[in-house]
Amino acid sequence: MSQPTRWTITVSEETDLALRRFLGARGMKRGDLSRFVEEAVRWRVFDETVQEVKSRNQDLSPEELEQVIDEQVREARAEKAAQGE
Repeated sequence: MSQPTRWTITVSEETDLALRRFLGARGMKRGDLSRFVEEAVRWRVFDETVQEVKSRNQDLSPEELEQVIDEQVREARAEKAAQGE
């Protein structure tokens, strides 16, 4: 992780207690709450991105989608090769 950034967030007391119980039952240590929140945010961003991509491509047939993916992978590999990596 790069330089940490402080957040001030507000959650319901019910959510706070449920999460603290959850982490406490698993041997909570200092910093676990921050790690849990960061992981949850990453998963949520990933899930939202996946849903957007699925929605955007719902009208494509599996074959068309495979073709688009193959083309994008080829382009990405060619770019990386051109950069000497």
